[in-house]
Amino acid sequence: MLTTWIAAILRRDLGALRREIEAYADERDIWRVAPGISNCAGTLALHLAGNIQFFVGAVLGGTGYVRDRDAEFARRDVPRAELLREIDAALAAVERGFAVTTGDFLLHLVDHLTYHLGQVDYHRRLLTGQAGQIRAVALGEIATAAPAARR
Repeated sequence: MLTTWIAAILRRDLGALRREIEAYADERDIWRVAPGISNCAGTLALHLAGNIQFFVGAVLGGTGYVRDRDAEFARRDVPRAELLREIDAALAAVERGFAVTTGDFLLHLVDHLTYHLGQVDYHRRLLTGQAGQIRAVALGEIATAAPAARR
């Protein structure tokens, strides 16, 4: 079922986003904006968590989450622990709100998360000088996108 796969990918990529944010050795770097890029990792993490909590949680799951999209882009210097709580809340929205049949919309959310996850990875490598990947999405996790019957 498409929604089962999409839920698995959202869980996988939210876990990867969490590991990306945890990988910044200096928490202040999460909020640094390098020349030529418009958003830092902290802004992208707030935006992604808000997006998932709203569309999966509130729109599809009826959680009542109220989104403040402008604040996702305006807030600065949010502590890493709070960012991780927001990511965990997005993950909880996926766990609770996935009794849906709106496959096209969910595919858009997966695409949105993956796009910004790449930006967070680029931002971290640019600012920390870590040229290599941290393997935020391990090869073994790719199989999680397939239903258990196909494994």
